[in-house]
Amino acid sequence: MTVCYHQRKGQLSPNYICQKASVEDTHPVCQNVPGGIIDEAIGKLIIESVTPLSLEVSLQVQQELQSRLAEADRLRRQRVERAQYEADQARIRYMRVDPNNRLVADTLEALWNEKLRHLAEAKDEYEKQRQSDQRAISAEQRQQILALARDFPQLWNDPKTSDRDRKRMARLLIEDVSLKREQSMITVAARFRGGAAKVFSLPMPLSAPELRRTKSEIVAEIDRLLNDMSDPQIAVELNRQGWKSSMDNPFTAWMVYCLRRSHGLKSRRERLRELGLLTIQEVAELVDTKPLLVDYWREQGLLKGTRLNEKNEYFYERPEAAAVQAIRRRTRVNKRRPNPGSNL
Repeated sequence: MTVCYHQRKGQLSPNYICQKASVEDTHPVCQNVPGGIIDEAIGKLIIESVTPLSLEVSLQVQQELQSRLAEADRLRRQRVERAQYEADQARIRYMRVDPNNRLVADTLEALWNEKLRHLAEAKDEYEKQRQSDQRAISAEQRQQILALARDFPQLWNDPKTSDRDRKRMARLLIEDVSLKREQSMITVAARFRGGAAKVFSLPMPLSAPELRRTKSEIVAEIDRLLNDMSDPQIAVELNRQGWKSSMDNPFTAWMVYCLRRSHGLKSRRERLRELGLLTIQEVAELVDTKPLLVDYWREQGLLKGTRLNEKNEYFYERPEAAAVQAIRRRTRVNKRRPNPGSNL
């Protein structure tokens, strides 16, 4: 897979692309994986791997291997000794042959040379393996390695550490990483230098439209609050609860209105109408009074109203017959009452 970089939130972010067939044979791109979450996950995996406990286990394993190398050295030394013995025997046989018997002498000389060559090869291999095996870790080196586990997370997360340096550190620990994108999941298989492997899955990061989409929890809360509040009141309540918009802004009445319309939520007016509540005009016709007096009768306790919004608009429950009669009777009394300012 190849890598390409693009700007994301003011920083370079990689994408890992499998496009060999696309470049060479104009086939569709095999897979395109956002690399930001991959790099973050691999970084966490490396930090989790470089811990005092994991390094202590590795050092113990190395110590165990070192003890086993002594046995391997003994076996290799026996091979050299056996090659030396065979070379010595070939020399003795050659030295004992009658010089007049040239055919036998030439054969024994060739055999001696072959044994000497095997001896040289055995000695050379023994020296190389012995030097490699003698690279034991000293006590000072052991402490330095364990100290690395304490300093490594700080070094890795330091803003001053460049991506190039992080890549160099990752190459020292990780052999390769395989990626496979399947719908909304990415399977990551990381193989370490020592042969250990780690396989895990990551969800695909949200696209730009999805990042700007309001959370379903917020929409559900707006739907619930619409039973008792207007758009401005809902905005105040959402901000009080600590909710933020998809762009990390506080809510306004206009935002609540747009969300309500875009998600097909019924307005508070529609909900009150579905409950059977009446408008001020409908109540005025029902009790045979003027619309301007409906609020007055509500304040007098003869009508039950539910506030619609902050504009002091109300919806009313259907009044009972006794309340209608009381309003009509008091209205007629008020109509018959003479105006104090008129002449009798």
